[in-house]
Amino acid sequence: MSVEPGPGGAPNPDDVPRLLEAMRAVGSGLQLRSTLERICETAAELADARYAAVALTVECGDGLAEHAGEDTGGQAVRWIGRLPDGYDGAGGTEDTRRPPEAGFLAVPVRVQGESLGTFYLAEKRDGGPFGEHDLDMVRVLAREAGIAVGNARLYGAAKRRERWIDGSVAVTTALLSGGDADEALQVVAEQARRLSDSLAALVLLPAAAGGLEIVAVASENPSRALGLVVPPENAVAGQILAGNAVFVEDAASDPRMLADLSRGYGPTMLLPLHSGGRVLGSLVMARAAHARPFTEVERTLATQFASQAALALMMAEAQRDREQLAVYEDRDRIARDLHDLVIQRLFATGMLLESAQRRSVLPEVRKGVGKAVDELDVTIQEIRTAIFALQQGPAEFPTRLRTRVLREINMAAVPLAFKPSHRFVGSVDTVVGELTAKNLVAALREALSNAFRHAGASRIDVTVDATVRLPGERSGVRLTVTDDGVGIPEGGRRSGLKNLKRRAESLGGDSWYGPGSGKDGGGTSVIWEAPY
Repeated sequence: MSVEPGPGGAPNPDDVPRLLEAMRAVGSGLQLRSTLERICETAAELADARYAAVALTVECGDGLAEHAGEDTGGQAVRWIGRLPDGYDGAGGTEDTRRPPEAGFLAVPVRVQGESLGTFYLAEKRDGGPFGEHDLDMVRVLAREAGIAVGNARLYGAAKRRERWIDGSVAVTTALLSGGDADEALQVVAEQARRLSDSLAALVLLPAAAGGLEIVAVASENPSRALGLVVPPENAVAGQILAGNAVFVEDAASDPRMLADLSRGYGPTMLLPLHSGGRVLGSLVMARAAHARPFTEVERTLATQFASQAALALMMAEAQRDREQLAVYEDRDRIARDLHDLVIQRLFATGMLLESAQRRSVLPEVRKGVGKAVDELDVTIQEIRTAIFALQQGPAEFPTRLRTRVLREINMAAVPLAFKPSHRFVGSVDTVVGELTAKNLVAALREALSNAFRHAGASRIDVTVDATVRLPGERSGVRLTVTDDGVGIPEGGRRSGLKNLKRRAESLGGDSWYGPGSGKDGGGTSVIWEAPY
């Protein structure tokens, strides 16, 4: 590594070992912040300055690193704020010393012709001016610092790409795991928020009536955005559905954004989830008001992440379609078997019993056989009802909440091998709004799924009560699903319960669990409630 003199002279031979050691120290790390600190410390030592700072352009990293002596208090930053007229700060290209005392020195930091920032030195410890000797040494150090900062920047970019790739892998795994779809979409939102250093991240999918519905929210604070629909006439929704990315500098003041959703947010990326020529939804990442804007590199990485998430989402959708088709085929087979085999056998058994009843001369026998025949008739009717339910598609059910709840119960009866009991309290169909009803049905589906997969229950009771009073004297609806299974083991997974609580909190409600209906409180009771 050569030490080249500047225009004004060469470094003092006595300083060459110190300069070489300083250059080695500057280039010994890849973390940008620690590299900047070493640069400042070395510059201050070589030039015998009280104050030293390095200011970088925004794309280089975290801005300003300051090294100061024992009696400073930020003086270097104040010096930087009083640059001579015509000097352009971190992007400057000229060495600058301030007259008349020349107690200020600024040297550009460049690599391969690109300006990365500027060295700033202020106040010699002996009170004198900075000389040509100081300028030459700092120029040499600035050249090495440019290489070190460039390396640190490349290393940081590589680490960021690695993080985004790891996040994409986590999202793909979650979406293709075959688990709960809502939980997988929540993973997408959480990964996007973490990777983009955002205050909140949202996943939106096309709504049935048009527009985009918020289906997952990741935020430090509880959000009530879950379930809200951005109407199709909204300018941003139109851009997203057309497959275009939207970048907003300040969401709170942008007239295209919905005021209820954008309040308190600043720089925001709204990226379409499109794959195979289809727009599957949108991924939104929003930073706090007055936070730093997203860089071009961050926008590119986020766009690549959204594309990977969209591909995984499409693959998961195809996988679920195949699984759903298999379920429908299996249900159709079960319905045919019930109709062609079970009912026919029950009917034949009933005919034999009726014949035996007519031939019997004992009244008690005739009475008992008659009762058995009646039970068989009821059983046949129940099986026919089950056959009808098995043969229906989701779109064929009425939209009343009571009917949707019964549908979920009937659907759960097949894997459970028994039908959960149910009870409705209050005017369930007339007082519960659509948003709350939709989330209640989703919560019921989650609770029944958990009971089937984990509880080992022999009995499940479902109650929907539309007469409850929530905290604050609000009217609400409460869903209670109680089983007599094994209960929730200590340290067991609680992701499903977290999903239930998140859904409730998004509507201003709550969810919790307690003892079940088994012996000595065995099993689990899941309670979910929300205002109308």
